[in-house]
Amino acid sequence: MKLRHVRAVAVFGIAIFALTGARGSHGASCGSSGSGSSGGSHDSDSTSGSTSTSGGSSVTGGSGKNKAERDIRIDACEMDDAGKNLVAKITVTNSGSLDQTYNITMKFRGDTASAAASAQAKVTDLSVKAGASQQAEATTPYTGKGDGSEYRECVVSSATKSAL
Repeated sequence: MKLRHVRAVAVFGIAIFALTGARGSHGASCGSSGSGSSGGSHDSDSTSGSTSTSGGSSVTGGSGKNKAERDIRIDACEMDDAGKNLVAKITVTNSGSLDQTYNITMKFRGDTASAAASAQAKVTDLSVKAGASQQAEATTPYTGKGDGSEYRECVVSSATKSAL
């Protein structure tokens, strides 16, 4: 292989890494009986258009003008201690230079074999200072009859941000 081909391949590899590996977001799958675990995804029908699976951190996310999905990390997806609510614990990081207000919709999904109804929870008007992170919980009542184990993951269904 000629030197110019090697150089072209190296530049291409660096460009791919810069486009896909420079940003990340973590997700969480739902655990039963209050035990959350890591892994999860951003919803494939969200504006991000990207999906990260169990343990992944490769969401390049966000189409549209503000790309709020990039700022969200799902820390845990679990039942509360009382077994009455599904809870998505998230961390929103605002790496911009302006304070932002976030509106986030989380979706709890069951595996394909379960009859779990899709459930949603929202975080509204979450203020995050420029260069800071803020933790939040999106909670929705659990309407199932079991221990919540039919829900396999929670995902970011939609997210927006606007400058304060």
